Amino acid sequence: MSSLAKHFRGLVAVLMLALFLVPLVWAHEVRPAYLELKETAPGQFSILWRTPVLSGMRLPLALKLPDDVQNIKDPVTQELADSLVERRWINTGPNGLAGKRIEIVGLQATITDVLVRVEWLDGRTQVTRLTASTPSFVVNEAPDILGVARTYIVLGVEHILSGVDHLLFILALLIITRGGWRLVKTVTAFTVSHSITLSAATLGFIHVPQAPVEAAIALSIVFVAAEIIHMHRGIIGITASAPWIVALTFGLMHGLGFASGLSNAGLPAAHIPTALLFFSLGVETGHFLFIGLMLSLIFLASRFLARLPRWAELVPAYGIGGLAMFWFIQRTLGFFRV
Repeated sequence: MSSLAKHFRGLVAVLMLALFLVPLVWAHEVRPAYLELKETAPGQFSILWRTPVLSGMRLPLALKLPDDVQNIKDPVTQELADSLVERRWINTGPNGLAGKRIEIVGLQATITDVLVRVEWLDGRTQVTRLTASTPSFVVNEAPDILGVARTYIVLGVEHILSGVDHLLFILALLIITRGGWRLVKTVTAFTVSHSITLSAATLGFIHVPQAPVEAAIALSIVFVAAEIIHMHRGIIGITASAPWIVALTFGLMHGLGFASGLSNAGLPAAHIPTALLFFSLGVETGHFLFIGLMLSLIFLASRFLARLPRWAELVPAYGIGGLAMFWFIQRTLGFFRV
C-alpha cells in the first residue's frame, strides 16, 4: 500500500472521530466572566463584575466579598447584549483586602471561567483565573509574575482548543500539505499572519465587527476543503501548490477571531501588552499540541486500521467542508437578527 493511501486512511478514521466530538466540544465554548478590583484610595476599591449572558439568560454567578467590606454607594448595573455589568465601590476597612478570600458563588455548577484582576494604587497587579474546581482566590499583597503568565497562557491554549473552526482549518491544511517541510512552512505562515492581526486588533489599531469575521473564517475552511476535493480529482489549485500563501492570507482573518477571545475577557488597556504576549504564546502552544495529536493519530490509524475504499478518501474534505458551510450559513443569518 502506498504512503499516500495510508495517509488518507488515517485521516478518514481521525476525522470521523473528530466530527463525532465536534458538537460536544462546540457546545462547551463559553465566554469567560471578568472581575476587576481597582484601588482608588487607601482602603477603597472600585469593582467591575461582568457575567456573560447566554441565550438571553445570565449565568447564575454571585460575587462574595469578605464580611467586613462595606459599600460606599449603591451598586450600578448595566445590561449589554452579551453580558451583565455590575459596578460597585467598596471600603475594605483598616485591614484592607490582602490575605482575604473572594469567592464566585455558583461557579461550581457552570463550565465557564472567571478572569480576575486586582490593581493597587502603586501599580501592583494580581491576575488569576477561577474555574469550577477553584471558585475562590486569596488576594496577594505582592504581585505574582509567574501567575500572570500562567493565567494568560492557559487562556490562550483553551481558546484555540475550544475554537473548533480554527482547528478544522489547521486540519484541512494538514490534509492538503501531507506533512513534511511544506507543513512547517504553512504553519509558520499561518502563525505570522494571525499574530499580526491579533496584535493590531488587541492594541486597537484596527476595528472589525466580529460577526463578519466569524463568517469569513467559516468560508476559509470551505475554500480549503474544496481545494482538497479538487486535488483528489487531479485539479491542482493554489492551496495544493502553495499552501503557505493561503495560510498567510486567511490567517489574517483568523487572527481577528483570536483577538475576540482576548477582548471578551474585558481587559483594561494598561494590561493588554502583557496579556497579548502570553495569550499569543498560549494560542501557539495549542496549535502545536493539536498538530502533534493529529499527526500521531493519523500515524496510528494508518498502521492498524484496514484498507478503506477509494471513495472514503474524500470523507475528510466533505466532512470539514459541510460543517464549515453550516457555520457560514448560520453566522451569515445571524447578521439579520434583531
